[in-house]
Amino acid sequence: MPRPQDVHTQIPVSKVLLRIILSKDDIRKIHTDSEPETLDSFHSFLKCKLGLHRDFVVQFQDPDFGNEFCNLTSLSELPEEKATLKVILKQTPESPRTDSTLDTASLSSLSSSSLEDTPTCRRLWPDPFVTPQFSYDVELKLKRGNEAFQESGTLLNISKDTKSEILDKLAEEMYKYSAYPSPEQYDLVAQNLVKKHPCLREPGSVKGWYCWKFSLQFKMGNYRNKLRVSGCSELKVNCRNSGPKQKLKKAKKAEVSFLPDIPEGKTQNVLEEERAAIVAEMKKKRVDWKKVTDMMASTFSLRRKEIVEQPPLGAEVKARWPALFTDEQIEAEFARLTSTDLWATFVSGLDQYLERFLQMYRAKSHCIQTLSSLLSLLDDDNSVQKKRAVILRGLPHFLREDPSKLLKTAETTESEEQVAKGVNIGILLIQEEEDVLDFSVVLEEQIVLNGIRDFPHAGAMLVGLLFALNIDYPKELRYTFEVFQEVLLNIGGEQCSARVQTLV
Repeated sequence: MPRPQDVHTQIPVSKVLLRIILSKDDIRKIHTDSEPETLDSFHSFLKCKLGLHRDFVVQFQDPDFGNEFCNLTSLSELPEEKATLKVILKQTPESPRTDSTLDTASLSSLSSSSLEDTPTCRRLWPDPFVTPQFSYDVELKLKRGNEAFQESGTLLNISKDTKSEILDKLAEEMYKYSAYPSPEQYDLVAQNLVKKHPCLREPGSVKGWYCWKFSLQFKMGNYRNKLRVSGCSELKVNCRNSGPKQKLKKAKKAEVSFLPDIPEGKTQNVLEEERAAIVAEMKKKRVDWKKVTDMMASTFSLRRKEIVEQPPLGAEVKARWPALFTDEQIEAEFARLTSTDLWATFVSGLDQYLERFLQMYRAKSHCIQTLSSLLSLLDDDNSVQKKRAVILRGLPHFLREDPSKLLKTAETTESEEQVAKGVNIGILLIQEEEDVLDFSVVLEEQIVLNGIRDFPHAGAMLVGLLFALNIDYPKELRYTFEVFQEVLLNIGGEQCSARVQTLV
């Protein structure tokens, strides 16, 4: 098999280490590799990395004005090593004016000022969950009730209407973070409610909040139904019908933007025309990557609708969305889905646990021969890059899973059909005799991404594609991918399995 070629061009980015302020609660660090060519290419890089849908203004700290923020008009204004930048969305004619910067759920096409009223554009679940402010009359009742509780331990006897108003507000607040909260999240909300307002404790209850939890679950169901009737895409997809019971389509990997509605001012026909334009652009010899990045951001809702509602085969998605199968767009899609920088977070998490993982591998190497063989690779090359690869390749062995389901080795003399056969989800290592040439990602016995420089990058791209295509993790590698997502990427890791807990 001939050596795979990387068919896309890297977007140039800045050498400086960037601290990006999106909002007061969302400040990100971006690692970059090379010099930018123009201000437009720098904007394209930021749009791709941050998963932005619309045009924006970049501001930098100007030393001439005491490091106050000013608009970035030239790359020469950036410092050489580190820079703090602020990203502010430009307003559309339909949008209300606002000076606020982008919120964590900036992956929608809405401004941050309207974001809080948009159910399908969410933020990460907060830790701790903050009980919201209720209406003035309810807050007044609770204040008096808390004072009485502190003085005499008297519990507040609330009316049915007051309780309903409290539950309505809590459901609305929870929905900003999850359409389908987990049992643990219901527990936390109910606990925090009675912690803030002890007068609401349940008489005769050991925990004091158990009935509040069940009331919340019913209220969330009613709230979802109300939004479903109103036309919310994320909930309409689970509308019951007279046919056989269908599997619930919801965010399973802690996505913050799982199935967004079509942006204001757009229609499905308009988005379909943009999709066709992406396909046409990808066929050109010189691809306009800024144009592709903008259209991929704009068509996010259409793409998710296709992938979530009627899950297609990976080959079908690649035919309709060829740009999605490039490194840059995998990272951009992952950012839209999770509000997380895929590669920077993955490698940062890996480096954080590097020495701990190596220590545990060495402790187990006497009874797991493959771990011993992998560790011996560090005798000749003890670089950080080599350690990362050894850690990731050793995970299935350490977690007692089937490593052949994650990585398969192939020679250049073999055809693509031969090497991909039998691989549903995994990574191919392409080598010539003892020399490693590159890595490829395989989905459904098809090579969907090739020319990847190393195993850690291939692992990150594989996770990104599974998120982008809404594909479940393979059961044979359940714990390996749990480590990838919940430990290294720190997404949805509130309740790790007992086996993964041993690693952290």
